Amino acid sequence: MATMSGKRDYYEVLGVEQTASVKEISEAYRKLALKYHPDKNPGDEEAVARFKEASEAFEVLNNPEKRDRYNRYGHAGLEGSAPQFRDVNDIFEAFGDIFGDGLFGDLFGGGRRRQRARAGADVRADVELELREAARGVAKTVHFERHEFCSNCKGTGAKPGTQPERCRYCGGRGAVVQSTGIFSVQTTCPSCRGSGSTIRDPCPDCRGTGIVRKRVTRDVTIPAGVDNGVRLRIAGEGEPSPEGGARGDCYVIITVKPHPFFQRHEKHLLCQVPISYTQAALGAHLEIPTLEGRAELEIPRGTQSGTDFAIKGCGMPEPRSRTRGDLIVRVFIEVPKRLTPEHERVLRELAELENAHVTPARKSFFGVLKEYFQSGKTG
Repeated sequence: MATMSGKRDYYEVLGVEQTASVKEISEAYRKLALKYHPDKNPGDEEAVARFKEASEAFEVLNNPEKRDRYNRYGHAGLEGSAPQFRDVNDIFEAFGDIFGDGLFGDLFGGGRRRQRARAGADVRADVELELREAARGVAKTVHFERHEFCSNCKGTGAKPGTQPERCRYCGGRGAVVQSTGIFSVQTTCPSCRGSGSTIRDPCPDCRGTGIVRKRVTRDVTIPAGVDNGVRLRIAGEGEPSPEGGARGDCYVIITVKPHPFFQRHEKHLLCQVPISYTQAALGAHLEIPTLEGRAELEIPRGTQSGTDFAIKGCGMPEPRSRTRGDLIVRVFIEVPKRLTPEHERVLRELAELENAHVTPARKSFFGVLKEYFQSGKTG
């Protein structure tokens, strides 16, 4: 029967009595939605209209506050707050829980229109390694904090012996639909914050949140060749999802300590080794430190300061291959700051052999510089 507003009675639309329970209203709506679903009636505008009409009736009768106003004043009591679905997608957004569950969602793709429950947040754990550990790979125990469901209330947030109550503001849907003219906007329920339920007697352990903070210990295998800033993922060890989705992950952040001898350049290691002038001039055999022990390196005659020598395969392994970098030995000539009289005598004899001008020990650099300018050879 149509009313003065031109709309059919909502109970008549759903085919239920005015005394019908919420469960009966939901079941009636599901049957009509299944019958007139657009996926089952492609191109049938009348079916789409029936689908919208049933959804409008359900939105009102499933809401205790709107249903009470409707029972008292009919359609006139809903002016300014009656649902206005612009298209079928609005209905899927408003009643995603109806279309995404069970056989109904599987048949007509309702589940595809629902947003997947968000995974929980990720957490972080930090691990510090010696360079040798980073080169060989190592097993480490990491510690981090995350939330767990409260064991006292089993995650409900309600005091043991009680249960969360259905939110009266949103009717348990976790969302409210606000209409302005022809537009309809769905927002998270401000009363229950989207949970669909409220807690009258909160759990004393978690204070009604349903979760508690906990320190967790896990073992992680760190592969050979990791570098500073590398993130290793431990799946499913993060925060729980507030929407019932998957847990987040734990990311282990690697820091490699500085080494007293080696500087890392990607897969290569650099070691700077001091040599004497005589070793550079005459050549020498040097004992070089490596991550695996000691190695011999031959320095040829006439080696210049800053020359690099590579010891193959003594660098860092590459995590994604079986190759290793090299150990680069960079030699530099170390000039002694103090000389014994014998050393000074020999070096001066050498200078005379090389026909080089050597400043006497008692003359300063500035004295020599003065002589240089006075000689007139500045041009």
